[in-house]
Amino acid sequence: MIRSFGGKSPRIHPTAFVSEAAYVVGDVEVGEGSSVWPGTIIRGNVHKIRLGKYVDLQDNCVVHTDSDATYGDYVTLGHHVICHAKTVEEHCLIGNGAVINGEVIIGHHSIVASGSIILERVEIPPYSFVTGLVRAAQDVQRKVNDRHLQMIKGTAEGYYRNGQQFKEAGLQDPDQGKFTDPTV
Repeated sequence: MIRSFGGKSPRIHPTAFVSEAAYVVGDVEVGEGSSVWPGTIIRGNVHKIRLGKYVDLQDNCVVHTDSDATYGDYVTLGHHVICHAKTVEEHCLIGNGAVINGEVIIGHHSIVASGSIILERVEIPPYSFVTGLVRAAQDVQRKVNDRHLQMIKGTAEGYYRNGQQFKEAGLQDPDQGKFTDPTV
């Protein structure tokens, strides 16, 4: 379901896929080749949420924010992620069930492991591999390696292909066309 709120309407690139079972409302931009899967909620009722190119928000994610938020190109949020981040830079993977609290900034080419929790206002450096409970950047003790970088890339590319197949099968939100904005 794609809905306007408070005079703001989602802007969805024509190549993006938004599931008929997702809920996207308010000041939200969904970029080229991105995909929003069943059960996912993107609620831009107070602040703007911008998804870059080839972002995939997998089943049952919740995306909301305490200030304007940006998700860079090739970002993956796995199943059941709750994300209130301010910024998730390009080429990041947030694992299934992770919880990212308000005003967090995640540096490019980083991975947040499944089930991890990042507390408010933490800034994660680029190329980080985050596990467990993160209270401050000093809690991050691992760096991603080449295998991790390939996994981030492969996941984003795979979900782009999946989204296109679902679009071709007619499984996108029936209102998606009226919220399409080719300038996004």
